[in-house]
Amino acid sequence: MDEKGDEEFPRRGEIWLVETPDQPDDPHQPRPALLVSENVRNRLAHDAIVVPIFSRGRLGPTRVPIQAGEGGLRNDGIVFVEEITTLHHGFLVDGPIGPPVRPSLLERVVRAVRRAIGDVRPEPR
Repeated sequence: MDEKGDEEFPRRGEIWLVETPDQPDDPHQPRPALLVSENVRNRLAHDAIVVPIFSRGRLGPTRVPIQAGEGGLRNDGIVFVEEITTLHHGFLVDGPIGPPVRPSLLERVVRAVRRAIGDVRPEPR
């Protein structure tokens, strides 16, 4: 990739394996994370907004189940939306691990982000 404009950048809806710099002793690193920031931001900024995916945990209003195969995941997991964070692109160590997740799943995650910050809206019917 010679020209800056030709560089690849992480895209919304992709799952990447990420390092979490504030948890160097976490034995589960790198961990999968779903990119939720908009593509224009991902391309222009040096960081991306991500939500981590864990293999276990209780479901709740800010946790979204994700099935194996979705976005390239090998196992079922849970998107822990309340742990949303911004990571420099350098901490996105491998990815995308598969195609972007389905739009309906990404929409559920974004709704959970809104719920996590107190912007509660009625569920669509």
